[in-house]
Formats: sequence, C-alpha cells, structure tokens
Amino acid sequence: MQQERRPELKVYISADIEGVTGVSHWDETLLDKEDFRAFRDQMAAEVSAACRGAFSAGAREVWVKDAHGSGRNLRPGDLPRGTRLVRAWSGSPLSMMQEIQQGFDAALMVGYHSGASSPGNPLSHTYSGAMAEVRLNGRPVSEFVINALAAAQHGVPTVFLSGDAALCASAGELIPAISTVAVMEGVGSSTVSIHPQEAVEEIEAAVTGALGRSVRDCLPALPNEFRLECRCKCHTKAFQLGHYPGAQQTDPLLVVLESTDYTDILRFLFFAL
Repeated sequence: MQQERRPELKVYISADIEGVTGVSHWDETLLDKEDFRAFRDQMAAEVSAACRGAFSAGAREVWVKDAHGSGRNLRPGDLPRGTRLVRAWSGSPLSMMQEIQQGFDAALMVGYHSGASSPGNPLSHTYSGAMAEVRLNGRPVSEFVINALAAAQHGVPTVFLSGDAALCASAGELIPAISTVAVMEGVGSSTVSIHPQEAVEEIEAAVTGALGRSVRDCLPALPNEFRLECRCKCHTKAFQLGHYPGAQQTDPLLVVLESTDYTDILRFLFFAL
C-alpha cells in the first residue's frame, strides 16, 4: 500500500536524554561532565533522525524542544535544515512541551525514560528527583504521560515515542495506536542497548511510518476530572508543596491536588518538580 503523504503537517518533537541509546549514568546526562559529550551527540543523532522521518513523511515544518536539564543540550547546527529549535526554558508550565499550542498536527517524543518508581531505567524519575512517585487518577505517570496529555489539551496527538523498553511497552495504555522504538532496557543499575546507528535508522523509519497513518488515532481523551498525587522523598518537600493553592498534604510525604482543568495540574507540577 502506498504511504499517504501529508504535506501540510506541522510536527513537534520533545527531546530528552535519559532514554537515548546507551545512557546509563547521570554523568552521561550532565552538561558539565566529560561523559556527556558522546551522549549529547547521540541525542542529536536520534532527534535528527526523527526530524528526517517527519520531513520524509511530507512535514512542512518541524519544531524541536530541547527538554532535558538546562535545555541547552542540542546545538542548532546539530539538526537538519528547516528545523526550528527551542532551547532553554521560558518559565511556561508547558515546560517540556513549550510552544505546543502553536497549531501542531502531531507530536513526537525522543529519548524519553520511565517515571519515578519504575524499574525500567536506572535513571527513572519524573521531572526533578524530589518525587518517589507521581500518580494521576490513581495510576503512576511518567513525563511521557504528563506531556502527551499536555499535547492533547491543545488538540495535538502524540504519534511516536522512543526511549527505554518499559516506557515504550506502557505507552500503549494511554495511546494504543502510538508507534515506539525501544533503544534500551534497564536492568537494575545497568542498561542493555541496541547499536546507536540501528537506533537512528529505526527512529527515522518509524517516524515516517507514524506520520503516514491517521495521526488523529493517537489523540488520547482527557478525563473530566484530575486527581494528582505526588509522593515526595522528603517530608520537608511535602510540607512546602502542601502550601500550594488548592493542594493538601494528606500524610508526611503525600500531597494531593484535584481539579477539572489540566492546566492546574501542569502549573502545580511546574511549581513542585
């Protein structure tokens, strides 16, 4: 069957690093560490592959949000011509999805990782390392889930994810039609990764395929009500967050926020994490 080309697609990419091929230690993710250099290059290679895949599918515009750490990991010259790069942080509660409100047709997530409390990645966390676990409507959530719902709030379907195998396996619970590429598997404090060039090739091909299908099939439904539960690692953090307007500290480590507006959830997370 001939793949459908969509020349009017405007594509958004949110890029992290803990789910990039081979990453297995915090030193490989930090801008000021020697070990970071090789994995910065691999992050750029995987994001560039996603960009090329989008352009191959007929995208007219591709924006990339550098969504890790300082937001200054990707260099403009690392990416294909025609790509727009959002670096550093604006202070918007959209955070890792900054500018998603600008009329995009599809979102991609590259280099993503399992959330706090998950054994799927030795660097599993949700935003900062202050949380032992984050739950939304009773279920543990990762940055992928939080950000896919942020995209959905603006009518943007998330059609592709690359990262660790556990995250990729769970992504279908939120978006059954999503395309994924698992580039690594976490085993305790170690990772088992595919070859970096294989990751690049698989990401490019999978993105092209994902954008060649009906992207609206990947738009998750937003619940009518939200209950956010943040279990902190430290009681002092929970005490602080319990003072957020509308939030309640329900035990020494747990803070709860309920709302009918997902923007309230994003604001709290931006403040908390």
